[in-house]
Amino acid sequence: MPQTILIVDDEKRLVSLVQSYLAQEGYRVLTAYNGRDALPLAKKEKPDLIILDIMMPEMNGYDFMRAHRVESDTPIIMLTAKVEDEDKVIGLELGADDYVTKPFKPRELMARVRNVLRRAGKSEATAKTLRVSDIMLDRDSREVQVLDRSIDLTPSEFDLLAALMSTPGRVYSRLDLLDVIQGVRYEGYERTIDTHIKNLRAKIESDPRKPRYIETVYGVGYRLNKG
Repeated sequence: MPQTILIVDDEKRLVSLVQSYLAQEGYRVLTAYNGRDALPLAKKEKPDLIILDIMMPEMNGYDFMRAHRVESDTPIIMLTAKVEDEDKVIGLELGADDYVTKPFKPRELMARVRNVLRRAGKSEATAKTLRVSDIMLDRDSREVQVLDRSIDLTPSEFDLLAALMSTPGRVYSRLDLLDVIQGVRYEGYERTIDTHIKNLRAKIESDPRKPRYIETVYGVGYRLNKG
């Protein structure tokens, strides 16, 4: 089941943009345009993470956190147009796990989302043994089997396959996958992912020209077929 993220912001265009990026990453997304409406929604849906604007009508982000923290320790990333350190400190003291200053790049926010979920122990990629369709991957032994046949992979190929298998059906951009194998995003080298995927397909697919497991999502990146 995909992880659920609640976006709370009164800027509808920004909400739509962030919602689009999160959905592309495979998350289930809920939205609210002020803290008052977000409170009952968060209580009912119990999201895995909340992206919360500070300056909103009816109930601002600070008041939302005060009320929400009484009932839940949901990880929160606050969005703020304020740059003063005092405002950030207030948000963190009220229970925010991270903050992003507006304007921001969507990729930065996506990286923060993944990091906060990982720190909170809510990452979906925590299982040591992954099984999808005919593929078995063991993180501890670094062993991969396809149809009970052992497959020798390079470290980069293994890490790419582990990422894809951790959330079957989720579309990973090339930059996302580059982050997996390098830890840092070098946009000029993102096409090297295509070479790694080509080599990985040659090892796990019965017909690499017609891949069954690793699908190309044209213009975006790759995903693992749920089988």
